[in-house]
Amino acid sequence: MAEQSGSGGRIRPTGKRRKKPSRRRRATVIAAWSLAGAVVLGGAGLGYAYVTLNGNLKAVDINAALGKDRPDDIDDGSQDILVLGSDSRSGANSAYGADEGTARSDTAMVLHINKGHETASVVSIPRDTLITRPDCTSDTTGEPVAGEQRAMFNTAYEVGGPACAVKTVESMSGIRMDHYLEVDFTGFKKLIDELGGVEITTTRAIDDPKSHLNLEPGTHTLDGEQALGLVRTRKSVGDGSDLGRIQLQQAFVKALMEQVRSVGVFSNPKKLFDLADTATKAVTTDSDLGSVEELTSFATGLKGLAPKNVHMVTLPVQYDPADPNRVVPLEKSARQVWAALKADRAIPASATKDSAGDKGVAGGVVR
Repeated sequence: MAEQSGSGGRIRPTGKRRKKPSRRRRATVIAAWSLAGAVVLGGAGLGYAYVTLNGNLKAVDINAALGKDRPDDIDDGSQDILVLGSDSRSGANSAYGADEGTARSDTAMVLHINKGHETASVVSIPRDTLITRPDCTSDTTGEPVAGEQRAMFNTAYEVGGPACAVKTVESMSGIRMDHYLEVDFTGFKKLIDELGGVEITTTRAIDDPKSHLNLEPGTHTLDGEQALGLVRTRKSVGDGSDLGRIQLQQAFVKALMEQVRSVGVFSNPKKLFDLADTATKAVTTDSDLGSVEELTSFATGLKGLAPKNVHMVTLPVQYDPADPNRVVPLEKSARQVWAALKADRAIPASATKDSAGDKGVAGGVVR
């Protein structure tokens, strides 16, 4: 997760929402560290546990914060979710660096679940992407925050919190986000430990002093601390950029999905409760998901979604000619990606073939 800082620049709160599908159809895929949290909630609607789990949850009213200027809410049965990882160093997260007073969205993924809930697409947005950030409202002071040209993507969360992050993604994509999920360092670690670790195979050594990860080539079962190190690793893989780290994160998501499917949590009530207790403490959701009942509905259908049916890409980008430490979207290719999601179609290979994020800078390091 984050080692460096940077600064950078349509939407309806209570209007008609997309018609709710049945509870089983409302399941979606949760990527990166959020995936485990939502999956284990698929069976967490146990009466004796309801009050405890419900009290763990934190929710943000994205609809009320954003108002009516949003992309159309298309009623086709598909779902679009913004998943963020917060890089705050406050509280238990202080072990991972000094808190600079604000948090940024260290990792961002847009998850699209097709209308049949049989396949999913994940679009990772590099945090260093220079974008036009729209006008937002500070989630701490309530004051307006002016939009900005050539702002780093992750500053949207910094200046305006979850609602500004959602507004920025909707402005970029033209797609309304149905839900929002956020997890921080400590929550991610605890989820992996509760799962009993996640097995991955490295094809070459990883030694990254920034993320404190040291792995020899071979198969490893990563505990929470090691898993966190993997998804934060960037300096020792590929070209050392955020694009390589995203490829590691995407590989880890697939391994995490396999682990959740293999540990049998749905047939072990105690294991299920322990995981659900950890998960509900770890996540922040939008208010539409801010109860155990809603999260349970949201997650139940995930049990049938196989990793092979989840297609992961990085938003098509190129290195910024004015600053090689930043990337800018390849506008034509990015429009292809967003258009595919909006039309509930698979993302065409042609949309990412010229992207710096599709050059294999760290591809194949983890499988």
